[in-house]
Amino acid sequence: MSKKFPDGFLWGASTASYQVEGGIENNDWAQAAREGQVPPAGIACDHYNRYEEDFDIAQSLHLSSQRIAIEWARIEPEEGVFDEKELQHYKKVVQAIRARGMEPFVTLWHFTLPLWFVKKGGFTHREAPETFARYCARVVEHLGEDVTFYSTMNEPMVWIGNGHVSGIWPPFKKNILNFFTLPNRLILAHKNAYKIIKNNFSHTKIGVTKNNIVFQEFGFHKVFKIDVLLEWFWDGRFHSAIKNHQDFIGINHYFRVVLGSTHSKKECPRSDFGWELNPRTLYAALMELKKYNVPVYVMEHGLADRNDTHRAWFITESLQGVHQAIQEGVDVRGYSHWSLLDNYEWAEGFTMRFGLTAIDYEHNQKRTLRESAKVYAKICKENAL
Repeated sequence: MSKKFPDGFLWGASTASYQVEGGIENNDWAQAAREGQVPPAGIACDHYNRYEEDFDIAQSLHLSSQRIAIEWARIEPEEGVFDEKELQHYKKVVQAIRARGMEPFVTLWHFTLPLWFVKKGGFTHREAPETFARYCARVVEHLGEDVTFYSTMNEPMVWIGNGHVSGIWPPFKKNILNFFTLPNRLILAHKNAYKIIKNNFSHTKIGVTKNNIVFQEFGFHKVFKIDVLLEWFWDGRFHSAIKNHQDFIGINHYFRVVLGSTHSKKECPRSDFGWELNPRTLYAALMELKKYNVPVYVMEHGLADRNDTHRAWFITESLQGVHQAIQEGVDVRGYSHWSLLDNYEWAEGFTMRFGLTAIDYEHNQKRTLRESAKVYAKICKENAL
């Protein structure tokens, strides 16, 4: 017996500007690449020029939504100077999504920062929240009625952790105190952006896309309830702080963190990244969001799987959990797989393959649909498992 999803459930795939577009040289990641600190993105997937071809692929998969990101450094190459040509480019991009019958979901900031903003101190600068809000408002103003759904930012805690605590991403800082101070700056930046957008563009739905990790304790560790503390620290405090400034929750989910031994006789398979492929953890992540009583959209969920060994199984089994969460009262309204295309996976360069579509970087970025994409397409078309 098939398991139907609610009418109007949005099926999608996601991309992010720097990871797929190519040709971006005026942000912090491009600068770090020039200095040999991270791999260069170069032309990436050339999505900047081939977006219509890529959205044709999305349409062929029966997707009803497409998530993209705007590159801040393209829009505002100098402080206060907005590039009308680039604004118009992204308007054409979202119109191309709409023309194919898909709902655009737009992320306004997905990790990369303009060099001028970084030189001022980035989000540590006292004027950063207002500067960010001004940029967001300018983009929303230009895109107009073509876009309803906006995430102001993507995975703020991941950005803080990798860039300001462990120091493996720009700006390569190593200070544990940043885990306690920087979230407040990003919360304020989101609130400022939310207010200015909602005050001027009432049709919009605005949220934050958070990477929610499931923390699970087993054995003796359960006594200490560390999982509750970690869930609050990583997920709960951000969600709670913006609860009056969000119209939906965007959730990215890839893995759980296990505290103690599960004593499991059967190990889960692992992705090429080494992440455990446990399809039940998406359900657990969604159930943690029930208390916020707002619509939820899965914005990213996927795996690095170059040989396409596990992807079809992982999607299908994880969606069982999404369906169960809906049945148990979580207002999940969409699922977007990461990613539509293989892409630049940050510090790992092009070594990790997350795409429903394989990219041959050595032969003019040739696109080839993976077999697992056809399994996902059938689910999308039937709106059912």
